Amino acid sequence: MELKQLESNSSLPAKSLLNLATIFKLAQELKDYFYADFLDTSDYPILAALFSELYSNKSVVDKIFSSIVDENTIDDKASKNLQSLRKQKRKIEQDIRTKLNDLIHSSSYSKYIQENIVTIRNDRFVIPVKEEYRTQVKGFIHDISNAGSTLFIEPISVFDMNNELNSLKIEEELEIEKILLELSKLFFPYTTELEKDIRLIGELDFIFAKAKYSKSIKATTPIVNTKKEIYLKNARHPLIAAEKVVPISLNLGNDFSTLLITGPNTGGKTVTLKTVGLLICMACSGLSIPCDEHSSIYVFDNIFADIGDDQSISDSLSTFSSHMLNIVEITKNATENSLILVDELGSGTDPLEGAHLAISILDYFKSIRSLSIATTHYQELKQYALVTQGFKNASVEFDISTLSPTYKLLVGIPGKSNAFEISKKLGLSEEIISKAKSYMNSKEIDIENLLKSIYDDKSLIEKEKAEIEEELSKVKNLRISLEKDNKDLLLQEQNIINNAKVQARNILLDAKEDANEIIKQMNEISNSKDLENLRNKLTNKIKDIKLTDSNFLDKQPSSININDIKPNFEVFVTTLGQPGIVVSSRVSKSNEVLVQVGSLKTSINIKYLEKINTSSNTNKSKNKTNNSSASYGTISKSKTAKTEINVIGMTVEEALFVVDKFLDDCSLAKLQSARIVHGKGTGKLRDGIHKFLKSHPHVKSYRMGTFGEGEMGVTVVEIK
Repeated sequence: MELKQLESNSSLPAKSLLNLATIFKLAQELKDYFYADFLDTSDYPILAALFSELYSNKSVVDKIFSSIVDENTIDDKASKNLQSLRKQKRKIEQDIRTKLNDLIHSSSYSKYIQENIVTIRNDRFVIPVKEEYRTQVKGFIHDISNAGSTLFIEPISVFDMNNELNSLKIEEELEIEKILLELSKLFFPYTTELEKDIRLIGELDFIFAKAKYSKSIKATTPIVNTKKEIYLKNARHPLIAAEKVVPISLNLGNDFSTLLITGPNTGGKTVTLKTVGLLICMACSGLSIPCDEHSSIYVFDNIFADIGDDQSISDSLSTFSSHMLNIVEITKNATENSLILVDELGSGTDPLEGAHLAISILDYFKSIRSLSIATTHYQELKQYALVTQGFKNASVEFDISTLSPTYKLLVGIPGKSNAFEISKKLGLSEEIISKAKSYMNSKEIDIENLLKSIYDDKSLIEKEKAEIEEELSKVKNLRISLEKDNKDLLLQEQNIINNAKVQARNILLDAKEDANEIIKQMNEISNSKDLENLRNKLTNKIKDIKLTDSNFLDKQPSSININDIKPNFEVFVTTLGQPGIVVSSRVSKSNEVLVQVGSLKTSINIKYLEKINTSSNTNKSKNKTNNSSASYGTISKSKTAKTEINVIGMTVEEALFVVDKFLDDCSLAKLQSARIVHGKGTGKLRDGIHKFLKSHPHVKSYRMGTFGEGEMGVTVVEIK
């Protein structure tokens, strides 16, 4: 409707403009969602093609929503003229109300007034006057109350003001029409884009609705084969409650093309037909189906079904006649690529004739190479399926002890109607049942006994098969668990080696610094006694360093995985050699997570993070208090702290980490001031450092360098 109006360059009402703007807005929101960081669009090529075609126009959307408050209100700021008109209108309305309020509260007029209110009639401000004083108030009568006791009069004193107000209202309406036309013109060039957006949004909504429904019924996407086969594993009827439905499994079209399902009434034969038919229709419609993975379907040209009883007295149709009419239509239209589902084939007529007619019909379906599933009670059909190639018997399980169906489908054996057993359980006398059995000939009895034996063996096999599958599932889960544990152990071993390397490096660096200091002092000492004292001092210092196995084992960091990542989770950062706290549970595509180390927040790859146990945290706290780092193999550098550091060329995050450690060293060395060289540049590095210094615990104050100190390229810090 709106698009047709746009194509004819017509002005649209406010509601239509909001609807069109909402389409552009929704298109932008959909694109923002799809191209967000948490989605890898390359995994969804079909959806990516649809999302990429969406068109949005932010300037048009902003203009519409800033000009229209709702479908009945245009914003004052939509145009300067509208804002001016409404300002004048409000002023005149206020003047009229003030004048009429003064009138109705005046001593000379108050006795004429019915109520002390100002109201509106015929779009003009009026006051309620008592009927008997109508001549005392000069003005125009616009309305009379139902009882006739009150007249609504517009006093002459506000007549001109009301006229002016109405003129402004007319101008306001004209201005609004002008604004709506201008806003409508914004959409004139985009009718094609709007039409495409509407189609794409509808298509995406349909896709996501299918996905949401599939998720709600725990459905999977079946494999579409070209071999004209149906393989359903643990298929469930989607309209039966999940806690009640009994899954079925069947394979049709591979070794046989006709499946004959037998068994007692209410056993689940018809539900099986409906489940197969409904799931095939769902799959052919692009829906996922409620069954296990690796299920497979074929896209049939038609699915024919004769299920239920369509007998009609008015149409002179019996049960048999109604079924035959459907069968006739199926035989006329079925092809080799059709699926045929028939319930109680040949029922409603003479059993012998019905059975042979059913055999002939199923033979015809087989001859045209279509796939078919039929249910029946006829013994002749069971026997025919046993000896005929392309046919397969199946049955629905029935618990005789409880007289209740289990709804399990057993493919490969015919079922029994269990009429004698059910009748006996319901209380029919043994004499009647025995006599009924005597009417059956020996051949029929032998076949029934054979079927019972096969049925019992098949039931036992199915139970054993289920138990084997359950045990295999447990073995599979155990194997996966062992593989994961082995992987974790290897990762933990690698982390221990890496940590040992870091500790060794730190020890070597500290030893190098001490060696340099000793060489420096030796060069300054000529007395051999002083050299001996220096050697003893170094020996004592080495003895004080305790790098014991328990100290290392007490730390025992372990690797973490994505599932461990959560806010406030304590970790050890191997690349920095310091503990940290996880800030966010969000993990980027490159497996990085936001961690706070001291006052610095930085993104670190998960492989450089380790868990920290409570005992190791306690040891770390003690070591920090004693100004030593035995847990990590470092030695205090308070005596060699520098008074100046250069961070030129670093990013803000890199510089803050270096400055933080530098200030710690300065505080340990009891320095009073220090210099941070950051350069002039754009000032971004300087501003970041200054913001960091404001809240640092070791900083008493700071200032820019003066002439000779580096001026704007240096910050001088006074240490607490």
